[in-house]
Amino acid sequence: MNINASIFKEYDVRGRYPEELNPEIFKNIAQELTLNYNPEVVAIGRDIRESSLSLQQGMIEGFIEQGVNVIDLGLVTTDMIYFAAGKFRYDLSIGITGSHVEGSNGFKICKKGAVAITGNELYKIRDSLIRREYFPQSLKKGEVVYKDILKDWIDHALSFIDKNKIKAFKIVVDAGNGMGGLVMPPIEKEIPGHFFNLFFEMDGTFPNHFPNPLIFENLKFAIEKVKETKADFGIIFDADGDRVFLIDENGKPLSGTVLTAMVAKNILRKNPNETILYNAVCGRIVPETIESYGGKAIRVRVGHSIIKEKMRENNAIFAGEHSGHFYFRENYFADSGLIAFLQALELISSDDRPLSKIASDFQKYPQSGEINFKVEDKMAVMKLLEKEYDKKTNKIDWLDGISVWFPDWWFNVRPSNTESLLRLNIEADNEKILAQKINELMDFLTSVGAVKN
Repeated sequence: MNINASIFKEYDVRGRYPEELNPEIFKNIAQELTLNYNPEVVAIGRDIRESSLSLQQGMIEGFIEQGVNVIDLGLVTTDMIYFAAGKFRYDLSIGITGSHVEGSNGFKICKKGAVAITGNELYKIRDSLIRREYFPQSLKKGEVVYKDILKDWIDHALSFIDKNKIKAFKIVVDAGNGMGGLVMPPIEKEIPGHFFNLFFEMDGTFPNHFPNPLIFENLKFAIEKVKETKADFGIIFDADGDRVFLIDENGKPLSGTVLTAMVAKNILRKNPNETILYNAVCGRIVPETIESYGGKAIRVRVGHSIIKEKMRENNAIFAGEHSGHFYFRENYFADSGLIAFLQALELISSDDRPLSKIASDFQKYPQSGEINFKVEDKMAVMKLLEKEYDKKTNKIDWLDGISVWFPDWWFNVRPSNTESLLRLNIEADNEKILAQKINELMDFLTSVGAVKN
C-alpha cells in the first residue's frame, strides 16, 4: 500500500494532515491492527484538532469493517486513553492526537492494562501494512457505542489527593484552547480556590497560542495573567492535556526537573520507602530529593514506553521526566498531567510559603534547558564528544545518548528519535560554571559541524 513509512515513530504515529495522514490511511491502519492483534473491542478518542474527527471516523470505519466493536470516547485527553485501557481493559485503546506538535496529527495506542504499543511493535504494523495488497473481508460488521468517561476519570484523578487538605489558592489555568479545557472545569468544582481561566473554549485552530509549554513564547499569557491578578501560581497544559507546567507567583516557569522533585517529595511523605524513577536528563536534585525522603531512585532512559516498562519491573510508585511527563503506579503506570498538578497542589497546600520559596528548595543547580542542534550523523558527533571528554573525566555513560560527569557540572547529549537533532542539556553548581560550559559545548559542537536549531 502507498503509505509514508516515516509517519510511524518510536512512540506513536504522527505526520502532516492531509499530505501524510488522511481518513483512508487511518482506515487501513485500523484494518492492519485488527489482523495483528485480533481485538474484540477497541476504544477510540480524539483531541480537538480540526482533522481529528475525520481521522477518528476513518479509523472507526476500518475496525467495524473487520468485525471489531468500537467504543467511541469522543473528546478526551491522552491520559484518559490510558485510563480507559487500564480501568475498562479494552483490547486496544487509541487516542487521535498530534500531541504537542503544531501542524501535525496522529495517534497513540496501548493494549489492555495501558501497556503501550511502541517501537518494534509499531514498526511491525508499518511493515506489514506497506506489504499488504488487500484486506480480507469480515463476515459481520462491528458496532459503535458512545461512552463518556469524563466523570470516571475525574474521580480517579482526585483519588490521588486528600481534598480536605487543599487550600483555596488563586490559580491561573491556561488550557490554550486544547484538552485542558475539558478536564479542568469539573476539577475546579471539586477543589477550593479562585481560578482565572484562559482559553478554555476547545478550538482546534488554537487561535490564541499553540498549547506547547516547552516553547517559552506560549507561556507569556499565563505569566502576564499571574502578575496581573497577583495569583498564587499558574498552570499550563499542552494540546492533548497529558503534560503540565507550573508558573510561580512571580511569573517564573518551573522546570520539569523541579516539578518531578516536588511530586516525588509529596508521594514519599505519604508512601515511604518506595521506588521512584527519573529520566537521564532530569537534574541531580531529583535523586537527591528521592533519597532524602527515604525513597530509592533509579535513573532510566527518556521515553514513555521505556519508563512504563521499567516502572513495572521495579514496581515504582512514580516516575518523572524533564519534559513534563509524570507517571503513577496507581494510574496503571501511565502518565498524567492532571494527576501531577493535583499532587503538586497538595504539596503547596501543606506549606505556608509561596510557590517560589517552595520551588527554591529544588533549584539548587542551574540548568541550561534543552539546546537543539541539527547534525548529519548523530552518533558520529556523540562519539567525538566522548573522545574529547574522555581525557578529562573517567565518568561517562551511554544510558541515553552520552552523559559526561564532573564534580561541579555535567551534561547530556542525546539524539532525537524523530528528527536529525541532538539535544544538549547542561547542569552546574553555579551560574558562572554553567555559562562557561554552555559556551564550551556550543563551540565544540559547532566545530564538528552541528548547527544550532
